[in-house]
Amino acid sequence: MTAAEKLKERFTYGDYRQWPQDERWELIDGVAYMMAAPSRLHQLFAFEMGFQIRAYLADRRCSVYSAPFDIRLPKQDEADDDVDTTVQPDVAVICDRNKLDDKGCRGAPDWAIEVLSPSTAIKDMDTKRQLYEKHGVKEYWIVHPTDHWLMIYTLNDGGQYNPHPHLVGLEEPTPVGLFPDLSIDWGFTREA
Repeated sequence: MTAAEKLKERFTYGDYRQWPQDERWELIDGVAYMMAAPSRLHQLFAFEMGFQIRAYLADRRCSVYSAPFDIRLPKQDEADDDVDTTVQPDVAVICDRNKLDDKGCRGAPDWAIEVLSPSTAIKDMDTKRQLYEKHGVKEYWIVHPTDHWLMIYTLNDGGQYNPHPHLVGLEEPTPVGLFPDLSIDWGFTREA
């Protein structure tokens, strides 16, 4: 993105697609957020969770994707180039294959996982939580890789997350609400 573009107040997916491919960005309500390269620990957590989920989903209809993978969150029937929210969760599970296209995913994933980084913690814990709730992400996990805890938000019947998430340590496997016979095993954290 050029210096002149940074002065623009609102961006869309049409703008975003013109930016250099070697830069990672997210758009939330038209605001551009540059994403730094993830740390080794961040990568380990995202990779290991994605690996376990992929193994579980091998014979199922759902698919798992890891960042960078664009998830466009349109407002109703908004054209792709007009979408002002495009995010890249660290891990995303999509069960409706009609949402998938060559650009990524159009619409909310069923499950989104963010691994906290110092540069994105506030955005992940507040802005993205609200965004995922608004767009109907059924389950949202926020993982803290250094303090070894996990916050789990699950949509209730009213389409809202409980204001007090389920907070768990990473000492024992954690069951997944969307897939009751899947638990994420945190044994890999001992390698970290």
